[in-house]
Amino acid sequence: MMQSGQGAPTLEMVATRAGVSRATVSRVVNGSPKVTAEVVAVVNEAIAALDYVPNRAARSLASRRTQVIALVVPESTARVFSDPFFASVVQGVALELAQTDYTLNLLIATEADSEKTRRYLLGGNVDGALVVSHHSGDHSYTRLGRELPIVFGGRPMGADVVDSTYVDVDNVEGARTAARHLIEAGRTRIATIAGRQDMPGGVDRLAGWRAELELAGLPHDLVEVGDFSPADGAAAMRRLLARGVPIDGLFAANDQMAAGAYSVIREAGLTIPGDIAVVGYDDDRYGETAAPPLTTIAQSPVDLGAEMARVLVRRLAGEPVERVTMMPTRLVSRASV
Repeated sequence: MMQSGQGAPTLEMVATRAGVSRATVSRVVNGSPKVTAEVVAVVNEAIAALDYVPNRAARSLASRRTQVIALVVPESTARVFSDPFFASVVQGVALELAQTDYTLNLLIATEADSEKTRRYLLGGNVDGALVVSHHSGDHSYTRLGRELPIVFGGRPMGADVVDSTYVDVDNVEGARTAARHLIEAGRTRIATIAGRQDMPGGVDRLAGWRAELELAGLPHDLVEVGDFSPADGAAAMRRLLARGVPIDGLFAANDQMAAGAYSVIREAGLTIPGDIAVVGYDDDRYGETAAPPLTTIAQSPVDLGAEMARVLVRRLAGEPVERVTMMPTRLVSRASV
């Protein structure tokens, strides 16, 4: 072991102890297949004995790899830290990358900062990127995929989508399941609070709700759009009730907007599920703590994040991957229907 006062062990010290050349140690450290198993064992023994830590900067210069993956979230900081969806995605990504040599770099980038983020991502700071909560108005990330390995969380929108690799949940089928559950409960005037229409989750959940109502021969004109927040859910519910037409069922595109709608339904003197049955989407803490507990469509953001990371790591290793990976959803039946 190193004596007190010596500097950090070097590649040359490892080579001397192992009785091999500096170049051989470098090959072992960088995982070259051109070294025999016996030599690898001897070098690794010397590395362990000296407590040698490879110089990441030097390795990056040699291999042009940083061993860093960026998770890009094009949302405001307030949104990222208040929405349980993002925390779960980060958890899933972090758990998956913990099993690899990659370090996770979280970038919170508003749409106004997209060019700044683009410069950073292409500046040799990361090997690849994961992008979640992509908006249709910002095409910089889909274009960026031509220059940097990227995996999207959710189907990206725009002309470049055909070339993009992404992991998504089946939002259309999830919304159809929600609408079908309300129909099977005998509801015939079913409204929806749809999510933002510049995001694929909002578009696909509205399409699924509408398709299921059309199939049942029911009206599908009771639509208001929110931004996935409780406040916007409440505002959208007020607009629906202000129309003055009967409503006996509601599908909200996420649990946060369903929670906002709950308060407005009660303000109007109506009951859940007696007057209006409600189904949300996500199965997060908003649904679990609602009173009555919220029937919802469950997805797993943790699994989504883990699968995104898994796909990107495989791409970076040169392994074949599916361009589109779809994750399942399921109905969680509670007392709001």
